[in-house]
Amino acid sequence: MITFKCIRYKNILSTGNAFTEIDFLRNKTTLIIGENGAGKSTVLDALSFVLYGKPFRKINKPQLINSVNERGLLVEVELEVGKGSYLIRRGIKPGIFEVYQNGNLISQNASVRDYQDYLEKNILKMNHKSFSQVVVLGSSNFVPFMQLSASQRREVIEDLLDLQIFSTMNNLLKERISQNKGDIREIEYQIDLIEEKIEMERKHLNTMVSNHRKTIDAKQRQIIDFETKIEEETTRVSDLQNEVRALEDRISDKNQTEDKKGKVTTGLETLQRRVKNISKQIKFFHDHENCPTCNQDISIHFKEQMVESRSEELSETNLTIEALEKKRGELENRLNEILEVTQEITSINSDISDCNRNVYTYNEFVSSLNKEISELSKKVEEVKNNDTSIESLKKELISYQKRKTDLGEEQTMFRVGSDMLRDSGIKSQIIKQYVPVMNKLINHYLQQLGFFVQFELDEGFNEKIKSRFRDEFSYDSFSEGEKMRIDLSLLFTWRTVAKLRNSVSTNLLIMDEVFDSSLDGNGTEEFLKILEGLTADTNCFIVSHKGDVIIDKFRSIIRFEKQGNFSRIAA
Repeated sequence: MITFKCIRYKNILSTGNAFTEIDFLRNKTTLIIGENGAGKSTVLDALSFVLYGKPFRKINKPQLINSVNERGLLVEVELEVGKGSYLIRRGIKPGIFEVYQNGNLISQNASVRDYQDYLEKNILKMNHKSFSQVVVLGSSNFVPFMQLSASQRREVIEDLLDLQIFSTMNNLLKERISQNKGDIREIEYQIDLIEEKIEMERKHLNTMVSNHRKTIDAKQRQIIDFETKIEEETTRVSDLQNEVRALEDRISDKNQTEDKKGKVTTGLETLQRRVKNISKQIKFFHDHENCPTCNQDISIHFKEQMVESRSEELSETNLTIEALEKKRGELENRLNEILEVTQEITSINSDISDCNRNVYTYNEFVSSLNKEISELSKKVEEVKNNDTSIESLKKELISYQKRKTDLGEEQTMFRVGSDMLRDSGIKSQIIKQYVPVMNKLINHYLQQLGFFVQFELDEGFNEKIKSRFRDEFSYDSFSEGEKMRIDLSLLFTWRTVAKLRNSVSTNLLIMDEVFDSSLDGNGTEEFLKILEGLTADTNCFIVSHKGDVIIDKFRSIIRFEKQGNFSRIAA
């Protein structure tokens, strides 16, 4: 329960720089009177401003500042909520907004709007609409409950029944649902993205495997080509080697022929030397008559005999030489044939060497290609068996799918909660229990105000009004006085329900000329009786210009007067 203790204000509207203070606990019923413009309604704007930061009447906030001093507006209110004592201070020029709890300033780190939300939701637990329906009523801008829209009526009732927590929870739940939908959309996007990545990775890996296999096939075809060439070169080598062997067979007498030629040449040289010696001897005998060694004469017979014998020897030697030269010619011809064959063998051996080099080179190529094929085969197996990137993506995909499942379960839970928190859910069940109580209280207060009709609100807060003759009426079909009786009955009902619920229960009720023009004398008497019934735990302040008529009905009187340009409480 909120217990308002007192309020102080200055430089607001017509109030000057000196504080005007009103003790809300002074009496159970207090009448506030004064001339028009004396400032008797200022307390409503001061209380609305200090609690909610806006005037109660339909004026702009800057118009609250006293037009003479034009600065220093300050309002302070003291109240108790449960066991906590609070002081709220709010001002303009300079701007002030402070909330003290048990003498300590509540942290102002938050923005002004968040600070205001904290005040309304955690301390007052009452918004401005409920405040203007239950605590303060002014004739200038009071909108009766029956003139509110359906949503506004529901808002007031939910506030009275302390059901705003469900609306707050529903709003928070809507945010969570929206966040959940966003998270699901993001998760689905991530899942699609990962699945695309997996598919792309698979295509990439398949392309790699296909390319590797194509390369392997190409290299294997190269190996076959090289092996064919090796086989061809090997066959050619074999054929050439057969040719060489055949040629070597043809010159198998090479060494023997060379030996024979050597011997023939040696023999020729020996015979040629002999020919020279014989020729010298024949010449000697022709040219000499005596012996140069012994100086003895050489006989003619002996000379002739010697020349003849030497000539025969020379002739035989020449014949031998001719035979040997012929033989040597034959041998040289044979050696030339052998040389030609040897050169042919050398050429063939060169071809064999070329073929062997080709075979070696081709074998090297084959070895290199086999090595490359082996490496490519390993890569293929690695790609097939060690696709770590895909495995990693699959694990990430499973994680996202699990998260999506969790979010789906969370979404289902949110839907159930949303069904429970919507107007047709828990709130509807609670309101359904209180509607009969409200109708009973409304009809009770209507009878006390002398208005004998049967008034009923349904669960949608639409009215059904029947007279004693069972004729049905609407709120707008009644006179202003009858409407006021309905409005007051609803007001007292809301305060009673609030007290039962202990939601926006408060000790303070301020009414500004709300019945001066609409209630007749009988209605006024009944209204004052109801006020007396409220005084057990309520401090009522009635602002009225009918003070001379009802002044004796109140326990306390506050009279405002205007002195100079400023309003004040008369002594």
